Amino acid sequence: MSIELKLSRASRIYQPSEPLEGKIIVKSSSSISHYGVRLTVNGSVNLQIRGGSAGIIESLYGVVKPISILNKSTEVRPSGKIGSGTTEIPFSVFLRQPGKDNLERFYETFHGANISAQYLVTVDIIRGYLHKTLSATVEFIVESDKDDLLERPVSPEMVIFYITQDTQRHPLLLELKSGGFRVTGKMSTQCSLSDPITGELTVEASAVPIYSIDIHLLRVESILLGEKIVTEASLIQSTQMEMSVII
Repeated sequence: MSIELKLSRASRIYQPSEPLEGKIIVKSSSSISHYGVRLTVNGSVNLQIRGGSAGIIESLYGVVKPISILNKSTEVRPSGKIGSGTTEIPFSVFLRQPGKDNLERFYETFHGANISAQYLVTVDIIRGYLHKTLSATVEFIVESDKDDLLERPVSPEMVIFYITQDTQRHPLLLELKSGGFRVTGKMSTQCSLSDPITGELTVEASAVPIYSIDIHLLRVESILLGEKIVTEASLIQSTQMEMSVII
C-alpha cells in the first residue's frame, strides 16, 4: 500500500491568491476502510542547523521560536472505503481566502544558510487505533502576488559606488598604499529574482596591473532578538568579469 501527493504544477510554485491544487494517489492491493482523508497546509519560518562552525545566528538556535505563517486543515473525503487498485482523490485549497480583506502576510519561500521560510502540504488517511495512519508530505513554493508589491512594476534604483585604498579594511600591497587606485560604478539594487543584476564598473586608476575582477553575491539573513537585530552574511555566488583593455 502506498500514498502519493501530486501537485497540479511541476514547478510547485503558487501565489497566495491561487488555489493549491493536485491529487492524492492511493495504491492498494485490497480495499481499505478509513475514518477520513485530511489535508493540512503548514507554513513557518525557522532557524536551522546545517553543521560546521556555529555562526552568530546559528548560536541562537533554540532561543528563537518558529514563527507560524499558515496552518489550515480540511477534510478531503469523509470516512468510508478506498477500493483496491489505484485511486485518485483531487483536492483544491485556497491559501488566502478570496473575496475577503486579509491582513495575513505570506513570506516567500526561502532556504538560507540559517533561516528558512517553508510551506508543506500533508495528507493523512486516518485508519483508527489498530492501523497506522497513511501520510505523505510535499513542499510547495510560495511567490508573492503582484498586488502585494509596493510598486508595480518595481522601478530599478541605481546606486553609485566607488572603491579606493581608503575604503578597504584588509591589508594592501605597499604599491597600492602609495600609488593608490580608484574604481567607480553603479548598479541596480531592486530587481526580480528571475531578472539579472545589472550595472557597470570603471577602473579609473591603479598603481598595479589588474588581472581579474570578481563579483560576489552575498545572502544577508537577519533576525530580531528583543530590541537587537542580529545579522549574518554568507557567500552564495562568485562571478569573474570579462576584462577588455582600451589603449
